[in-house]
Amino acid sequence: MMNPDASWAAEFAPAVQPQSAPSASAWCFAFHEGRLLLPGGEPVLLAPLPAASSAWPFETVARHYLGQLGGLDCWAVMAPHVPPDWQAQPLRNAMMALPEPLMLLAGRAAQVLEWDRTHRHCGACGTPTELLAGERARRCPACGQQSYPRISPAMMALVWRGRELLLARSPGFRPGVFSALAGFVEPGESLEDCVHREVAEEVGVRVKHLRYFGSQSWPFPHSLMVAFTAEWAGGDICPQPGEIEQAAWFDIDALPDIPPRFSISGHLIRDTVQSLRQSMSGT
Repeated sequence: MMNPDASWAAEFAPAVQPQSAPSASAWCFAFHEGRLLLPGGEPVLLAPLPAASSAWPFETVARHYLGQLGGLDCWAVMAPHVPPDWQAQPLRNAMMALPEPLMLLAGRAAQVLEWDRTHRHCGACGTPTELLAGERARRCPACGQQSYPRISPAMMALVWRGRELLLARSPGFRPGVFSALAGFVEPGESLEDCVHREVAEEVGVRVKHLRYFGSQSWPFPHSLMVAFTAEWAGGDICPQPGEIEQAAWFDIDALPDIPPRFSISGHLIRDTVQSLRQSMSGT
């Protein structure tokens, strides 16, 4: 099974500072109040912009270099207002419409800007922090505390038995959509421990034969989704009150609405269905 982000490394070279002269144009991932800004004439594509900040079409209050995509510099920018002829779109909606490299960069930019916004003061003593040159960090000049972008690991597990998949929905899902189980990793817990615990807590079943599928950065707000498949080992479905609105076994030929391939859950479910069909046909 292929990691859905496998092509990413070949196209993007991450960096904290420009390593040479600015590229002739640059991708600019600008945000205002958590929304991605897009040129009004191109609602689904970000156009390359002049690399010189003085030539950008709007004012900025924070700028972070991300690296190069296809030889072009990439910047994450916070804007104090929406520029004329630009549109502010919810990040999730915008990412679903962007090509994969730009989708992933938009998510990276959002996480860097959110980290910068929430770490302007030291969490230990309250002193205003300073950006460090050469690394993605903010440092307190008073006590030396350093803060790096926060990453919260979370597991995703698609449970199967025979030709059935265990899918569930939480109260916050779009009506009718079911997905794999997911939950955050707790301190001192391995990813495998998290899978067993979360599956038992959310739907009351036991699993075995965990198999790593892939991972995806998920900027809502700063997660790293690590996906597994797991075979059912026993137990009846008992949805966790307040967390799981509905859960059931679905035949692979009678699935409900599932997430699009924009998310790793969409890849996980579709690729597992294909794998199960191939194993049953002997191909």
